[in-house]
Amino acid sequence: MNRKNKWFCVLCLILLTATVLLLFRAGRSAVVSADGTIKWVDFNVPYAALKKTMQLDIDTYESDVHIDWIEVLAYLSCKYGGNFSQYKNGDADKVAARLQQGETMAEIAKNYKHYDYYYESLSAVLCEFLGEYQIEEAVDGEIQIVQKYGLKAFSPIAEGYWYSHYDDFGNSRSYGFKRTHLGNDLIGSIGTPIIAVESGYVEEIGWNQYGGWRIGIRSFDKRRYYYYAHMRKGSPYQEGLEVGSLVKAGDVIGYLGMTGYSLKEDVNNMTTPHLHFGMQLIFNESQKECLSEIWIDVYDIVNLLYSHRSIVVKQENSKQLVRKYDIIDPTYVENME
Repeated sequence: MNRKNKWFCVLCLILLTATVLLLFRAGRSAVVSADGTIKWVDFNVPYAALKKTMQLDIDTYESDVHIDWIEVLAYLSCKYGGNFSQYKNGDADKVAARLQQGETMAEIAKNYKHYDYYYESLSAVLCEFLGEYQIEEAVDGEIQIVQKYGLKAFSPIAEGYWYSHYDDFGNSRSYGFKRTHLGNDLIGSIGTPIIAVESGYVEEIGWNQYGGWRIGIRSFDKRRYYYYAHMRKGSPYQEGLEVGSLVKAGDVIGYLGMTGYSLKEDVNNMTTPHLHFGMQLIFNESQKECLSEIWIDVYDIVNLLYSHRSIVVKQENSKQLVRKYDIIDPTYVENME
């Protein structure tokens, strides 16, 4: 990153932090509408906090006191006033210890008036990342179905494929009109398989002059819209996908490319092959397409998901790649019925 971009990012971060502080000082009405709909979310939970609280949740799942990582993150958000630059792993351990000693989160967070806001906001982002699921695994040379609890969301890039990225959320873009970058660019090679992070259904697919060949997948609870853009010229998508198709977390949905920035379809106008990956939060359907859409910084989420990457293989008699090990995700099964 050159010095100009570095200082631009610093300025954006300062302005964003100042905006959030002003919103909270103005009161709950600034971030929540009269009907209770959240209007603003600044997701800045770092990788260290995500990893630590996730592990606390997983480690205590079958214990007498199951620690909910979203509850702990909501408490820490209150403690830091939404500014995780002060985060220490020991702070998560302290609140976990209090819970294990018999205190409830309601008791621990009773003096934080914004706890409910943070909990609802963080739940909208993370609620389907952890859970029970079954997945195929090779055990002693045989494929078996294994019951698990843990991270069931997948990295957007398949196992064995190189990529690089940095936190570019909020950077300037100028094609079409001046605007900010509302996602995370994962630089890779053309043809790299792109993976569905979460189970859901295809809400949008096709050409967009900004995103090129792109696909939008909505979570089954409708609170998250995943946007994957700049897919491969010529054959961008997994065969058979269309609006309404159901996909499972870990499925191959398409292939990395460099299409976009053109009114004409199937044009490579990006300078570098990459996947634009974004997440939009939707608390009310009127927020789906409006002037105040809620897009969050997914950089640290991508870092968290790096530990859970889908293994893919070439489909017999086809150029398509498919996942090697199938998953049984309860949310997918429920929506198949």
